[in-house]
Amino acid sequence: MRKKVLVIRFSSIGDIVLTSPVIRCLHNQLDAEIYVITKDVFAGIYTSNPHVHKVITIKSKVSEAEAELKAIKFDFVADLHHNLRSSQVKRICNAPSASFPKLNIEKFLYVKLGINRMPDKHIVDRYFEAVKPLGVKNDGKGLDYFILGSNMVDRTNFPVSHRGEYIAITAGAKFATKEMPHDLMVGVIRHLNKPVVLLGGKDEIEKGERIAAECGSLVYNVCGKYNLDQSASLVQQADLVVSHDTGLMHIASAFKKKIYSVWGNTVPDFGMYPYLPGEGSRIIEVKGLRCRPCSKLGYTECPLGHFKCMNEISVSAFDDAVPIS
Repeated sequence: MRKKVLVIRFSSIGDIVLTSPVIRCLHNQLDAEIYVITKDVFAGIYTSNPHVHKVITIKSKVSEAEAELKAIKFDFVADLHHNLRSSQVKRICNAPSASFPKLNIEKFLYVKLGINRMPDKHIVDRYFEAVKPLGVKNDGKGLDYFILGSNMVDRTNFPVSHRGEYIAITAGAKFATKEMPHDLMVGVIRHLNKPVVLLGGKDEIEKGERIAAECGSLVYNVCGKYNLDQSASLVQQADLVVSHDTGLMHIASAFKKKIYSVWGNTVPDFGMYPYLPGEGSRIIEVKGLRCRPCSKLGYTECPLGHFKCMNEISVSAFDDAVPIS
């Protein structure tokens, strides 16, 4: 009988994409049935993954899935979230389990005291700590992201200028302190001087419109027009991706795209930088600021008011980011 392994990761987009190597290796190396539990709003990322046998969802409370979790009789639980909810799941399953090192103390020391004791280890490799008891090892093949055929974007209706090669740029991020300010974004687009498809959700519609208005025909703004898979399709078709610390950055890594990742108040040292992206990828950040990182997540505005972590980035940092002939 095949082993049944449950993987726990409730959110968010990028973190879920980063679990994909663990899921692939569990499936391929153990020939196991892989179940995942996640929030219902993120279920689609897992349901399209051929390595996942079944997705169990909750809206907010673990109790919503308690009966189903008890009925399946798991052989092992890999906790890739490591919080109160995941502890509740493990108690319900009553199966052997292991968690990844979340390093909350190390992050606290870095943010609050400026003491960097973070290991030089990507979170993907930390995730694999949770499946070490099963003998599962990283196959080194990077991230996965699977798009249903119906969500592949046909660009024949795009402006003629954007039907060929283009740069995909993410307009926003979950927190404002992760985003390039408007003037920097416009400056970067003008500096690149190549066709840009501007990606974002409904929250970025107004921002995308303002950027497109200033950049003219360089920008085709699709903020709010496409779902996650469709946006991922446009990332897959791009020749270069410029992204903040976002889920689309990790999706770009899954497609082995050349990525210019732009960092504000968060830092790559947290272990969430692009994982095995395309050749020539770069991290763009302002180093040496005593106030950075000011948070492991982000804020609606710079707590010190100067936002140097973004405002001191120069468009010259993008000088060699033009792959289009």
